Amino acid sequence: MLLRLPGVYPPQEDTWLLGDALAAEKLRPGSQVLDICTGTGALSLRAAAAGAGHVTAIDISRRAVATTWINARVQRHAIRVMRGDLTAPVRGQRFDVVVSNPPYVPAPDDVLPTHEIARAWDAGVDGRLLLDRICVQAPGVLAESGILLVAQSVLSGVEKTQSMLEEQGLTVEIVARAEIPFGRVLTARAALFEARGLIVAGQCTEEIVVFRGVK
Repeated sequence: MLLRLPGVYPPQEDTWLLGDALAAEKLRPGSQVLDICTGTGALSLRAAAAGAGHVTAIDISRRAVATTWINARVQRHAIRVMRGDLTAPVRGQRFDVVVSNPPYVPAPDDVLPTHEIARAWDAGVDGRLLLDRICVQAPGVLAESGILLVAQSVLSGVEKTQSMLEEQGLTVEIVARAEIPFGRVLTARAALFEARGLIVAGQCTEEIVVFRGVK
Protein backbone atom coordinates (compact mmCIF):
# COMPACT_ATOMS: atom_id res chain seq x y z
CA MET A 1 0.00 0.00 0.00
CA LEU A 2 1.29 3.44 -0.93
CA LEU A 3 0.57 6.61 1.00
CA ARG A 4 -0.18 9.68 -1.13
CA LEU A 5 -0.39 13.32 -0.21
CA PRO A 6 -3.09 15.39 -1.98
CA GLY A 7 -1.91 16.63 -5.36
CA VAL A 8 0.43 13.68 -6.02
CA TYR A 9 -0.21 11.42 -9.03
CA PRO A 10 -1.78 8.12 -7.94
CA PRO A 11 -0.15 5.03 -9.47
CA GLN A 12 -2.27 3.69 -12.33
CA GLU A 13 -2.03 1.28 -15.26
CA ASP A 14 0.91 3.12 -16.82
CA THR A 15 2.82 2.92 -13.51
CA TRP A 16 2.30 -0.84 -13.22
CA LEU A 17 3.17 -1.45 -16.88
CA LEU A 18 6.42 0.44 -16.48
CA GLY A 19 7.06 -1.21 -13.11
CA ASP A 20 6.83 -4.67 -14.67
CA ALA A 21 9.35 -3.64 -17.34
CA LEU A 22 11.65 -2.32 -14.63
CA ALA A 23 11.39 -5.50 -12.57
CA ALA A 24 12.33 -7.53 -15.68
CA GLU A 25 15.78 -5.89 -15.74
CA LYS A 26 18.64 -7.59 -13.90
CA LEU A 27 18.86 -5.36 -10.85
CA ARG A 28 21.56 -6.21 -8.31
CA PRO A 29 22.79 -4.76 -5.00
CA GLY A 30 25.32 -2.70 -6.96
CA SER A 31 22.79 -1.35 -9.49
CA GLN A 32 22.32 2.41 -9.62
CA VAL A 33 18.71 3.28 -10.50
CA LEU A 34 17.28 6.74 -11.15
CA ASP A 35 13.52 7.42 -11.08
CA ILE A 36 12.60 10.73 -12.75
CA CYS A 37 9.16 12.23 -11.98
CA THR A 38 8.80 9.78 -9.11
CA GLY A 39 5.36 10.83 -7.82
CA THR A 40 4.54 8.47 -4.95
CA GLY A 41 7.84 6.66 -5.38
CA ALA A 42 6.11 3.53 -6.69
CA LEU A 43 8.80 2.81 -9.30
CA SER A 44 11.65 3.54 -6.90
CA LEU A 45 10.14 1.11 -4.44
CA ARG A 46 9.72 -1.48 -7.20
CA ALA A 47 13.39 -1.10 -8.11
CA ALA A 48 14.47 -1.52 -4.50
CA ALA A 49 12.22 -4.55 -4.05
CA ALA A 50 13.64 -6.07 -7.27
CA GLY A 51 17.17 -5.94 -5.85
CA ALA A 52 18.64 -2.55 -6.73
CA GLY A 53 20.89 -1.41 -3.91
CA HIS A 54 21.11 2.25 -4.87
CA VAL A 55 17.93 4.06 -5.88
CA THR A 56 17.52 7.79 -6.42
CA ALA A 57 14.07 9.38 -6.83
CA ILE A 58 13.55 12.90 -8.22
CA ASP A 59 10.48 15.07 -8.54
CA ILE A 60 9.91 18.80 -8.88
CA SER A 61 6.86 18.64 -6.60
CA ARG A 62 7.52 19.10 -2.90
CA ARG A 63 4.52 16.94 -2.09
CA ALA A 64 5.79 14.15 -4.32
CA VAL A 65 9.21 14.30 -2.66
CA ALA A 66 7.59 14.12 0.77
CA THR A 67 5.33 11.27 -0.33
CA THR A 68 8.22 9.23 -1.70
CA TRP A 69 10.28 9.88 1.44
CA ILE A 70 7.43 8.64 3.63
CA ASN A 71 6.72 5.55 1.49
CA ALA A 72 10.39 4.58 1.41
CA ARG A 73 10.60 4.67 5.19
CA VAL A 74 7.30 2.90 5.74
CA GLN A 75 8.46 0.08 3.45
CA ARG A 76 11.98 0.15 4.91
CA HIS A 77 13.86 0.88 1.69
CA ALA A 78 16.90 3.17 1.57
CA ILE A 79 16.00 5.51 -1.28
CA ARG A 80 17.71 8.83 -1.90
CA VAL A 81 14.93 11.36 -2.55
CA MET A 82 15.72 14.68 -4.21
CA ARG A 83 13.70 17.66 -5.36
CA GLY A 84 14.61 19.12 -8.72
CA ASP A 85 13.95 19.52 -12.43
CA LEU A 86 14.39 16.17 -14.20
CA THR A 87 18.11 15.21 -14.18
CA ALA A 88 19.43 18.53 -12.83
CA PRO A 89 20.07 17.25 -9.25
CA VAL A 90 22.21 14.34 -10.51
CA ARG A 91 24.08 15.98 -13.37
CA GLY A 92 27.51 14.38 -13.66
CA GLN A 93 26.39 11.11 -12.08
CA ARG A 94 25.77 7.87 -13.97
CA PHE A 95 23.07 5.23 -13.55
CA ASP A 96 22.63 1.67 -14.76
CA VAL A 97 18.88 2.13 -15.18
CA VAL A 98 16.86 5.33 -15.59
CA VAL A 99 13.08 5.01 -15.39
CA SER A 100 10.46 7.70 -15.94
CA ASN A 101 6.69 7.98 -16.10
CA PRO A 102 6.43 11.70 -16.86
CA PRO A 103 3.43 13.90 -17.58
CA TYR A 104 2.46 13.22 -21.21
CA VAL A 105 -1.21 14.16 -21.68
CA PRO A 106 -1.83 16.72 -24.46
CA ALA A 107 -3.25 19.89 -22.93
CA PRO A 108 -5.21 22.89 -24.21
CA ASP A 109 -2.06 25.06 -24.19
CA ASP A 110 1.68 25.02 -23.53
CA VAL A 111 1.50 26.52 -20.04
CA LEU A 112 2.69 23.88 -17.58
CA PRO A 113 0.83 23.88 -14.25
CA THR A 114 2.99 24.78 -11.28
CA HIS A 115 0.69 23.46 -8.57
CA GLU A 116 -2.25 21.10 -8.00
CA ILE A 117 -2.46 17.61 -9.43
CA ALA A 118 -2.79 18.68 -13.10
CA ARG A 119 1.00 19.15 -13.12
CA ALA A 120 1.21 15.34 -12.92
CA TRP A 121 -0.30 14.88 -16.39
CA ASP A 122 -0.49 18.13 -18.40
CA ALA A 123 2.43 18.33 -20.83
CA GLY A 124 1.67 21.02 -23.38
CA VAL A 125 -0.34 20.99 -26.59
CA ASP A 126 1.45 17.93 -28.00
CA GLY A 127 2.05 16.23 -24.64
CA ARG A 128 5.80 16.41 -25.14
CA LEU A 129 7.11 19.30 -23.04
CA LEU A 130 8.61 16.83 -20.56
CA LEU A 131 9.12 13.87 -22.89
CA ASP A 132 11.35 15.85 -25.26
CA ARG A 133 13.54 17.03 -22.41
CA ILE A 134 13.81 13.52 -20.97
CA CYS A 135 14.79 12.14 -24.39
CA VAL A 136 17.68 14.63 -24.47
CA GLN A 137 18.73 14.63 -20.82
CA ALA A 138 18.29 11.04 -19.63
CA PRO A 139 20.88 9.44 -21.97
CA GLY A 140 23.44 11.83 -20.50
CA VAL A 141 23.17 10.26 -17.04
CA LEU A 142 23.25 6.66 -18.27
CA ALA A 143 26.29 4.53 -17.59
CA GLU A 144 27.83 2.63 -20.49
CA SER A 145 25.31 -0.08 -21.51
CA GLY A 146 22.79 1.65 -19.23
CA ILE A 147 19.06 1.23 -19.81
CA LEU A 148 16.36 3.88 -20.11
CA LEU A 149 12.70 2.93 -19.57
CA VAL A 150 10.03 5.53 -20.38
CA ALA A 151 6.24 5.25 -20.47
CA GLN A 152 3.99 7.41 -22.62
CA SER A 153 0.68 7.50 -24.47
CA VAL A 154 0.56 7.02 -28.23
CA LEU A 155 -1.33 10.32 -28.26
CA SER A 156 1.99 12.03 -27.54
CA GLY A 157 3.97 10.84 -30.53
CA VAL A 158 5.63 7.43 -30.34
CA GLU A 159 7.71 7.91 -33.46
CA LYS A 160 9.21 11.14 -32.18
CA THR A 161 10.30 9.56 -28.91
CA GLN A 162 11.99 6.73 -30.77
CA SER A 163 13.79 9.03 -33.19
CA MET A 164 14.93 11.42 -30.45
CA LEU A 165 16.36 8.59 -28.33
CA GLU A 166 18.11 7.11 -31.35
CA GLU A 167 19.61 10.52 -32.09
CA GLN A 168 21.13 10.36 -28.58
CA GLY A 169 22.83 7.09 -29.50
CA LEU A 170 20.44 4.62 -27.87
CA THR A 171 19.23 1.35 -29.32
CA VAL A 172 15.46 1.59 -28.86
CA GLU A 173 12.51 -0.79 -28.78
CA ILE A 174 9.00 -0.87 -27.35
CA VAL A 175 8.89 -3.62 -24.72
CA ALA A 176 5.33 -3.28 -23.40
CA ARG A 177 1.94 -2.05 -24.55
CA ALA A 178 -1.46 -1.76 -22.91
CA GLU A 179 -4.81 -0.43 -24.09
CA ILE A 180 -6.53 1.34 -21.21
CA PRO A 181 -9.87 3.17 -20.87
CA PHE A 182 -9.88 6.94 -20.77
CA GLY A 183 -9.89 8.30 -17.25
CA ARG A 184 -11.60 11.48 -16.12
CA VAL A 185 -9.08 13.85 -17.72
CA LEU A 186 -8.96 12.23 -21.16
CA THR A 187 -12.73 11.78 -21.23
CA ALA A 188 -13.14 15.51 -20.60
CA ARG A 189 -10.70 16.25 -23.45
CA ALA A 190 -12.07 13.77 -25.98
CA ALA A 191 -13.65 16.48 -28.13
CA LEU A 192 -10.37 18.43 -28.12
CA PHE A 193 -8.42 15.33 -29.15
CA GLU A 194 -10.92 14.57 -31.92
CA ALA A 195 -10.57 18.13 -33.24
CA ARG A 196 -6.79 17.73 -33.33
CA GLY A 197 -7.01 14.37 -35.09
CA LEU A 198 -5.45 12.49 -32.19
CA ILE A 199 -8.39 10.11 -31.81
CA VAL A 200 -11.33 8.98 -33.91
CA ALA A 201 -14.91 9.90 -33.06
CA GLY A 202 -16.19 7.88 -30.13
CA GLN A 203 -12.77 6.59 -29.10
CA CYS A 204 -12.56 6.01 -25.35
CA THR A 205 -9.27 4.16 -24.90
CA GLU A 206 -5.61 5.02 -25.32
CA GLU A 207 -2.54 2.86 -25.81
CA ILE A 208 0.33 3.17 -23.37
CA VAL A 209 3.79 2.02 -24.46
CA VAL A 210 7.07 1.49 -22.65
CA PHE A 211 10.30 2.34 -24.47
CA ARG A 212 13.54 0.58 -23.61
CA GLY A 213 16.68 2.32 -24.79
CA VAL A 214 20.17 0.91 -24.33
CA LYS A 215 23.24 3.12 -24.43
